[in-house]
Amino acid sequence: MATITLNGNPIHTCGALPAVGDATPTFTLTLGNLTEVTGVDLEGKRVLLSIFPSLDTATCGESVRKFNRLTADLADTVMLCVSMDLPFAQAQFCGAEKLDRVVTASAFRHSEFGTAFGVTLIDGPMRGLFARAVVALDENGTVVHTELVPELTQEPDYDLAIHAIRNHHHPCPEDALETSE
Repeated sequence: MATITLNGNPIHTCGALPAVGDATPTFTLTLGNLTEVTGVDLEGKRVLLSIFPSLDTATCGESVRKFNRLTADLADTVMLCVSMDLPFAQAQFCGAEKLDRVVTASAFRHSEFGTAFGVTLIDGPMRGLFARAVVALDENGTVVHTELVPELTQEPDYDLAIHAIRNHHHPCPEDALETSE
């Protein structure tokens, strides 16, 4: 369980984000066309998961717009925006905003996503929705960056997330030997 705040008041998540170096938790989400996407479907691609409570809040909407712009040149990266919003609402938001880079994914059928990633809020007025978090995955499904935003009304650190996904590389075997203890 992690403690964050909503307008300065403490609220809690159901667990903790996966650690850097961990394999991606197993997950399934529903896309705008009502098909499902899983972590297995994304293997071989870098993935940036932007997780948030709802597109119906100003901060969440702004984060989706910024990630859409900041990932425009990352052809090898899937920018997945995840919330409990219905796929219809997600598609309407992205269409109205003319966002063509991000892929929205809903956990409305898959609440286990929030448990697997430790982001489901367990108390406070937004109980049942997700905390604001960013998880970056390399092409092998390994977690290379995480951020649990400490105040729900604040935006994530875009620069850190983009840097992590842009600059992550796999060490060659010699590098791995040098750093092992």
